[in-house]
Amino acid sequence: MSLIHEAADSDRRFNDARRRAMFNDTMSILTHHTTTLVPFEAVRTRLRSTSEIQRGTQMIPLDAIVGSVGRYRDFTREFLPRSANVSERWRRLDEAYNRMDNIPAIDVYKLGDVYFVRDGNHRVSVARTNGSTFIEATVTEIPLKTPVTPDMNVDGIILAVEEADFLERTDLNQLRPDASIKFTAPGRYAQVLHHIEVHRWYLGLERDAEISYAEAVASWYDNVYLPAVEAVRVSGLMADFPGRTDADLYLWTMLHLADLQDQYSDAVDPSMAASDLARQQASGPVDRVVRAVKGFVAGDGDVPPIVEDLLGKYEARENDAGEG
Repeated sequence: MSLIHEAADSDRRFNDARRRAMFNDTMSILTHHTTTLVPFEAVRTRLRSTSEIQRGTQMIPLDAIVGSVGRYRDFTREFLPRSANVSERWRRLDEAYNRMDNIPAIDVYKLGDVYFVRDGNHRVSVARTNGSTFIEATVTEIPLKTPVTPDMNVDGIILAVEEADFLERTDLNQLRPDASIKFTAPGRYAQVLHHIEVHRWYLGLERDAEISYAEAVASWYDNVYLPAVEAVRVSGLMADFPGRTDADLYLWTMLHLADLQDQYSDAVDPSMAASDLARQQASGPVDRVVRAVKGFVAGDGDVPPIVEDLLGKYEARENDAGEG
């Protein structure tokens, strides 16, 4: 095949690949499924561990490459070229690929079962466009405690990395083997780490002693997290948020608890906060919520001001609804 024909074929393959990238990006707006590569920087900043294991050069599956260290905007999740700026290098590599020239191995990071390109984005794009399923790569693995798989979206991968970092920091899976704290959106494990630090500080004040981090983690899980989750379940709040987890609603309840305590007093506890959230979401009769709130009041029938205030709001709202 002449050089002119080689160049023409490469032009055609590049233009076809770019048109597919434009189509997929357009469809992603309608389907809400991202076509963007996972930026490695967004993942690496969430990793506490910096240990790396050199795995040498090996063949890796192309469809397990989900991100890039620096060029994640230039290619789609399927490594289709988005920009004309990559065309010259892409075409040269495509011509070499189809001449079966010796092309250097790419360089990747491995996290779980997925890979991030350190060097070789164009080579990955060309190989995928030409129908290859594997590519030679020099692999550096960063060990994780939680699985990361190619079918995960961007948030899923970041969540898995955040969970791995959380377990690395807290050792919760060793301290409480049955514990399972899962979130549905990134950024929330950092809030839990802050809760643990605050709990550790209060324990130290209460006991007038230095509290080890492991003891604080176990105490927070037993005495803060589990009771709050139980309060969420009893309140019926879970039914209003299908698809959310215990951990999601724990954080929401604790944030609401802080607001209520600022507004009223420290007499408000997680049970009351969960019930108030359930009341805000409820569409049924108000007396169901009233009974739930009263059920959390301890003592000989003494009702704290917070409960009286909330019950007054419930009754006023019910009356307004009845008059309407």
